[in-house]
Amino acid sequence: MHAISLGAPYLDTDADQLCFSLDLPERPALAEREVVVGGIDVRLRLLGASHQVFVGPVRETVACLRETDRGLPATHSEELPGWTYDFGAETRRLDPEAFSAEVAWVLGLVADNENSLCGIFPGSPEAVTAVVVEAADGPAGGGLVWRTWHTYPQHGQIVSTQTRLEAR
Repeated sequence: MHAISLGAPYLDTDADQLCFSLDLPERPALAEREVVVGGIDVRLRLLGASHQVFVGPVRETVACLRETDRGLPATHSEELPGWTYDFGAETRRLDPEAFSAEVAWVLGLVADNENSLCGIFPGSPEAVTAVVVEAADGPAGGGLVWRTWHTYPQHGQIVSTQTRLEAR
């Protein structure tokens, strides 16, 4: 399992504070992991209750940042040098029982996937940020799919994202 206890509190405390960017530099990370998936180098980074994934020309950041507009796009597609990038995000508010079940499912998924990184924040075993990367075959060859979860137990919110990066 690639879940670690983090020694820092959330830097953002509500799903509405998250924003999205593809061109920000590295932010200070609480945890980082480099993996190779389908022959592609990937850097997974946890920032507070947020994440960065770096692969090829992609510098995906989902975080609470002052210099970027708040709010995650439901979808975002972009052609990048050699790649097609597709992102999607969803925020759900769950009752306590459903929230706990979803967090347990995410932790199980992380435990079963060697290409993952998950941080558990102090104060609640259900305050997690997780990233799981898998190889994906596309029309032009290899690619990646990564999914992330940002949980906010104090509000019963789970933000989930899914990104597909395909070679073209």
